[in-house]
Amino acid sequence: MLADWILSVLMLAGAGLLAGGVYLIRTGKNKKQGALMLVASVVMFANVAIWTVPTPDSEARVGGQIQDKQN
Repeated sequence: MLADWILSVLMLAGAGLLAGGVYLIRTGKNKKQGALMLVASVVMFANVAIWTVPTPDSEARVGGQIQDKQN
């Protein structure tokens, strides 16, 4: 599914930004840019968390298939 692929790419990009931000801050090369990279990675992780949290109105999925509600 395309949404799963996009969420995976967001997680990888967030991990890259996190690693790059920590590197820039630790080496002291550009602390402002490193801090902004850390903020961007937190935003990416938060977006993924928001999209993956189930809601009461969401339909139950088992193995990628939508199941009928038993109510």
